[in-house]
Amino acid sequence: MTRTFVDSGVLIAAARGENVIAEAALSFLADSTRIFVSSPFVRLEVLPKAIFNQKTVETEFYETFFSAVATWVTDTDRLVQQAHTLACNYGLAAIDALHVAAAIALEAEDLLTTEKSTKPMYRVPNIRVISVFDAGLLG
Repeated sequence: MTRTFVDSGVLIAAARGENVIAEAALSFLADSTRIFVSSPFVRLEVLPKAIFNQKTVETEFYETFFSAVATWVTDTDRLVQQAHTLACNYGLAAIDALHVAAAIALEAEDLLTTEKSTKPMYRVPNIRVISVFDAGLLG
């Protein structure tokens, strides 16, 4: 089984299901050879807005995904410190640094994202970053 951290953009694309990126994201999320790991920052990024806007189907999608997460980051103070170091060393934006730090802390093998390969998160050596824009996922 492959431990995989899923970026918020992938969840948003999958939940809204409106294009080829959504299909790729859904296909990846349905991969039975993966175990998903996450952090409260991903949940904070996607769930409150769906709840506030009363998007019931989208909210249920997120809740279903989060209920299936095998392992969660719990030491957020340490995670923020690690994210700060990653941001300084590799030029990551704040939320990207939090996601990358969480993926590394959770010993994820992959971090799935909607970010293109020109983004700084691809510079981090301790995690394999996979984009749903990659030809293999978009077929």
